[in-house]
Amino acid sequence: MPSPAAHPSPLLRVVNHSLPRRFFLKGIVTRLLVLLSAGLLAAPQSQAAELELTSATIRELNAAMDSGALNSEQLLSLYLARIEAYDQQGPTLNSIIRLNPNALARARDLDRERQESGRRSPLHGIPVVIKDNLDTADMPTTAGSFMLAESTPPDDAFLVQQLRQAGAIILGKLNLSEFASGAAMNSLGGQITNPHNLGRSPAGSSGGTGAAIAAAFASMGLGTDTGGSVRGPSSANGIVGLKTTHGLLSRDGVVPLALSFDTVGPMTRSVEDLALSLGVMTGIDPADDSTRKSEGQAHSDYTQFLDDEALSGARIGVARVFMGDNAQVDWLVESALQAMRDAGAEVVDVEFPDWLLESRGDFYRAIRYPEFKAQIADYLATLEPGYPKTLEELIAQAMKLPAQRADGVIPNPTRWALMRQEVEASDLDGFEYQAVKNHALPLVANSIAGLMASEELDAIVYPTSSTPAELLDRPTGGSVAPGSGGSPVTLANLSGFPDLILPIGFTGRGLPVTLSLLGPAFSEPRLIGLGYALEQRIQARRLPLHTPPLPGETIDY
Repeated sequence: MPSPAAHPSPLLRVVNHSLPRRFFLKGIVTRLLVLLSAGLLAAPQSQAAELELTSATIRELNAAMDSGALNSEQLLSLYLARIEAYDQQGPTLNSIIRLNPNALARARDLDRERQESGRRSPLHGIPVVIKDNLDTADMPTTAGSFMLAESTPPDDAFLVQQLRQAGAIILGKLNLSEFASGAAMNSLGGQITNPHNLGRSPAGSSGGTGAAIAAAFASMGLGTDTGGSVRGPSSANGIVGLKTTHGLLSRDGVVPLALSFDTVGPMTRSVEDLALSLGVMTGIDPADDSTRKSEGQAHSDYTQFLDDEALSGARIGVARVFMGDNAQVDWLVESALQAMRDAGAEVVDVEFPDWLLESRGDFYRAIRYPEFKAQIADYLATLEPGYPKTLEELIAQAMKLPAQRADGVIPNPTRWALMRQEVEASDLDGFEYQAVKNHALPLVANSIAGLMASEELDAIVYPTSSTPAELLDRPTGGSVAPGSGGSPVTLANLSGFPDLILPIGFTGRGLPVTLSLLGPAFSEPRLIGLGYALEQRIQARRLPLHTPPLPGETIDY
């Protein structure tokens, strides 16, 4: 497999004019200010804006490109320079598993198109990155496994098609937990690290997306979420993320983990960018029946719901059962709750039923294991000859790798041991699977929706993770069963409900903390409004310590 560093050199033409230009103009600006103060020179009608790449929103990038101060080719080069400096060198985040060799040509084509006919969408010419379990016809899709190395699917995933049609540039594919489960590492791409603290995990399974977006390698990234895989990395890396309502976005062309729970969600550095990105990807996909649930519920423009007064009059429920594990996390949650009150929201405590809290892990695994066993075989059947076709064949091939190979492929025993449990699960016609699928999951959804309706809640909030990002080398006595532990995130998967993740601050050692906003099905508009209003009040976003701005990333327009 070509390494991610194999492509960047011809693309890395960094625009490095702003610092010298600002230095040269310093004396001129001083003299102009003297003339203005003396009334000898009329003030201009408008002032030039300044854009910092690492904090710029997609809207601001478009404004700079519309003005002619920036183009897509230059923007792509700036992002690639950051990847070269921080992903493959320096802190070596290892978030990118493969760069797109066609990205430069795509940027040039989109620049010409912008000049000739304007933008296709707000994502026109904007580089984005996607988790390497979404199919791309022009790059391999490996799910982070050496067993799928160089496997190129026959076509793009539906969401990838939509992004390309909107004019987005697929900059590259992202590292992840192997087959989207387990720790933030895999046999093919290795360990991903957290840009805020290199000794901490970026969380799985969309750890590459979380680290890449936090480090400003692109404006938006896609992750997938079956049991918290968008939300854990959003929290650990201090970015905005959305576990979407089941059925809002297509999963066609996504390597499945469990289709009853699988969702795709955008991950960005601001709520505004998330809202803008989400609208480009909605739509009913004939290849994914779940999207039919979104008919009449989805929107093509979620930026219309950005409202800095959305908290005024809102009623917010707090699930304190998920607090109490870390004093610093709890302090920041309380600070965010007070900010909500100050904005005019009513904040009340709520309690989930004990039976739900006690059984959520069992319900989750009763679906997750049997579905992966069956559905991964369906996906593998679409691949070219020479690749494993069943879970049993994956296990057999994994057992032949006891040590690191010369090409860098490494064993991943924790994930592969979980495969042994998955292959022993019942078939999809098993009584336990059928009982949970047909009765327990509707019960969970109706119970949470009923709780929200009876308390007249706009959202239920809690810390996404009750503790900061965990140590990479933490001692462990074995793997933690998926769906277990104190984290509440599987509630959104069991119910199919959306969960918006918002940064709310940092611990004393600089680790991010986030708040989850859970709402009923297809309540993304309300959650986006509430999240935006809170974001504007607390302004808790910060560029990671290990990925500071590079020279040339300031653009005047």
